[in-house]
Amino acid sequence: MFEGLKARMERFFADATPPADRRAQAGALRSAIIEARVAVAAMRDALQASERQLEVERRQAEDAERRGKLAGDIGDLETVAVAEKYAVRHRERLAVVERRIAVQREELMLAEREMAEMTEALRGAPGDAAGDSVRDAWRDLEGAGGVRPETDVADALLQAEMDQARRKAAVDEQLAFLKKKMGKE
Repeated sequence: MFEGLKARMERFFADATPPADRRAQAGALRSAIIEARVAVAAMRDALQASERQLEVERRQAEDAERRGKLAGDIGDLETVAVAEKYAVRHRERLAVVERRIAVQREELMLAEREMAEMTEALRGAPGDAAGDSVRDAWRDLEGAGGVRPETDVADALLQAEMDQARRKAAVDEQLAFLKKKMGKE
């Protein structure tokens, strides 16, 4: 995902944009940074999902090993064999997920570093080009009926309501989980 963005950025700079068109160059760099932020957020989400999967695999491997030990204690050799089969399978999956997480972390570090470099390059761009581009964009948006987020009270209220709804949903989800865990549902 991030490689495509990087390739587009390299093509953009290789096209030898004339120095007089600093505004277009800064705008393209800004767009690339926005895409990079989205890509980095997606990479973080994928890493978190992998970390959750790692915990599930650990629990399942531990459960299979525990079941095998309990079956061995009572002399149930068939259950011991089945439990060992599942324990091996979960340990293999665990190893794969651990390697995936290591790769995802390295990829995320690279993406964050490249995003920081692009951000620094944008900061190093002439102030007039970047500032003019932003002002022009907001002027165009406001002319089309748009509102700047920092001046939009309705947007702030909506954001607060959305935050409250997310918190309520998280609390409800946790309550449902606890009820299920306690056997009350």
